[in-house]
Amino acid sequence: MSRVLVLGGGVIGAACAYYLNRADWEVEVVDQGAFGRGASHANCGIVCPSHALPLAEPGTLWPTLKSLLQKNSPFIIKPRLDLDLLDWLARFAVRCNHHDMLRAGRAIVALLQSSRALWDQLLRTEPLDCEWETRGLLYAYRTRAAFEAYAHTDQLLRAEFGLPARSFEGDDVCAFEPALQTGLAGGWLYEGDAHLRPDRLLAGLRRVLAARGVAIREQCAVRDFVSERGSATAVLTVEGERLTADAFVVATGAWTPLLNGALGCRLLIQPGKGYSLTMPRPARCPSVPMILVESRVAVTPMQSGYRLGSTMEFTGYDATLNRARLQLLRDGAAQYLVEPTTEPVQEEWFGWRPMTPDSVPYIGFSPKLPNVLIAAGHNMLGVSMSPATGRLVAELLDGTTPHLDPEPYGLRGR
Repeated sequence: MSRVLVLGGGVIGAACAYYLNRADWEVEVVDQGAFGRGASHANCGIVCPSHALPLAEPGTLWPTLKSLLQKNSPFIIKPRLDLDLLDWLARFAVRCNHHDMLRAGRAIVALLQSSRALWDQLLRTEPLDCEWETRGLLYAYRTRAAFEAYAHTDQLLRAEFGLPARSFEGDDVCAFEPALQTGLAGGWLYEGDAHLRPDRLLAGLRRVLAARGVAIREQCAVRDFVSERGSATAVLTVEGERLTADAFVVATGAWTPLLNGALGCRLLIQPGKGYSLTMPRPARCPSVPMILVESRVAVTPMQSGYRLGSTMEFTGYDATLNRARLQLLRDGAAQYLVEPTTEPVQEEWFGWRPMTPDSVPYIGFSPKLPNVLIAAGHNMLGVSMSPATGRLVAELLDGTTPHLDPEPYGLRGR
C-alpha cells in the first residue's frame, strides 16, 4: 500500500484524506495547528452551487476601489509594500471582463455541482452529524435598484450554467421569510443550495477518518520538502523531523504561498480575513440561510445556533481579532432582520480564506516535484468544493480517469 501525506487539516485536506483512503492509500494528515481549526472552523457553512461567478466580474473594479475609501467598508486592504499583493490585485483587475468571468465560472461550477451531488452521497454513507439542511439560499435586497440589477445576473446564470433563481418582489420576500423586516426591495432564492455547521462537520470527518485508520498529527508545521532524483521523499518539519511518504498533497489553504519555493511555483493566493459571530438562535430565526447583499453579511440558521459572517480584509497574516469588523456584521444584519442578534455571543472568530485572483482553486502537480499535488486556493467556497476536490485529488494521484477535467485548475497559464 502506498503512503500519502496530506498537509493541512481543514475541510479540503480532510476531503482529500477521505477519498485517498477510499482509494486504498495509507493516509496521514499533518496540520500546523489543530485539525479543523483554521478557516474551516466557523465560516457560514453554506454549500452553494449558486456561487458560480468569480469575484472578478465586469464592473466590479471601480465599486471595489471606491469602497476602500468608505468608512466601515466590508472590504479593506492594509496599505503596505507587498509585491505579491500588488501582483494579485493587478491580475484580479485584468480579469474583470466577460470572457474571463465565464471561463472562471465554468471551472467553479464544475467543482460546485460535482460536490453538491457528492455531499448527498457522503451524508448517506457516513455518520457526519453536521446539521445538514437543504433549504436553499436567499439573496435579500434593501434597494430596488440593486434588486432589479440582479435580474441580469439571474439571466446569465440561467443561460450559461442552468442556475435559475426564484424571485420575490417587495414584501413577498417577507412572506416567504418572516424573519426579514418589511419594506425590503425583494429577494432571489436558489433552492438547490444547502447549509451545515462547519465545526460539527470537521468533528464528524475526524471521527470517520480515525475509524478508517487515517492518522492525524497536529501542531506539526512543515517548512520544506526533501527530494531525491527529482521526487519528494519526505517533508521537513520546523522541529527538524522528517516525515516520509510516497506522495504528498498540499492542502494548506491561505498558508500555501509560504511553500512556493519548495514547490517550485508561484501560487497567487492572498489571505482574505473573514469574521463571524455565533449566537443562540433568535426567537424570530430565519428558516433559510441568507446573503444580505448591500451589507455583505451572510446569515446561517443552524440547528444548534445562529451565525453572522463575512467581511474581507487583505491585511496579510495579521492575527488580531478586530471587533470593529464584528460590529459591521451586527450593523449590517440590523438593516434587514427583525431580530438580527442575540446574547450571549458564543464565539467571536476570524479565519483566512485562500483567495486567488480568478476565484478558481489550484488543483495540480508541483512543476518541481511530480509526486506532490497542490489542492489550495478555494477562496470562500472550501466547504462547497471539498468533496469534488478530494475525489479529483485521489483520481490524479491514482492515475485514473478524473471525473472532472483537471485542466482549468492547473498551475500553468494562471
